[in-house]
Amino acid sequence: MDWVSAGERANRSRRNPRRRNARVDSDKPKLRTVRETSAGGLVVDGLDGPPEKRCAALIGRTDRRGRLLWSLPKGHIEQGETAEQTAMREVAEETGIRGSVLAALGSIDYWFVTEGRRVHKTVHHYLLRFLGGELSDEDIEVTEVAWVPLSELQSRLAYADERKLAAIADRLIADMHRPDSQTPSPPKTPGATAAGKE
Repeated sequence: MDWVSAGERANRSRRNPRRRNARVDSDKPKLRTVRETSAGGLVVDGLDGPPEKRCAALIGRTDRRGRLLWSLPKGHIEQGETAEQTAMREVAEETGIRGSVLAALGSIDYWFVTEGRRVHKTVHHYLLRFLGGELSDEDIEVTEVAWVPLSELQSRLAYADERKLAAIADRLIADMHRPDSQTPSPPKTPGATAAGKE
């Protein structure tokens, strides 16, 4: 075996930096990528009343650090359901509140890793009109539920993407109540939906 100086070994290493890590990379299991789609929304009470009386039903979940994080109710779209149907069902299951879809607010999509899978998740969100029901935190995934004034959503919602959706909801609601608005009044019949699917 030929003697190689320390300088030559360093040069060889710089010329082929991947060579040292090739074995390590090939030993890592490749994560399977899956797509998940969910839907949920912002159900608002008091849409026909004064702005200061309007409030939305939020859910609180305790994270791994023991913090209570407030968010919009949402869940997986079941086979045969539309995103709008899922939003209404999940709002009812997670908050006890029944609502009907008025308009699409937008979608949030993100990636995470769980149980050896890389998940690309898309969540469609809707603005819903309160139809009835009482707040209930019976869902095992929910720690707490609350009616929160719309004016407090920006400080209460834990996630920036959901705060953006709340701002969109504010604009939609304001447009619905402008006298000169071209936007039709929100439908009041149960199950009525607005155009504008994602």
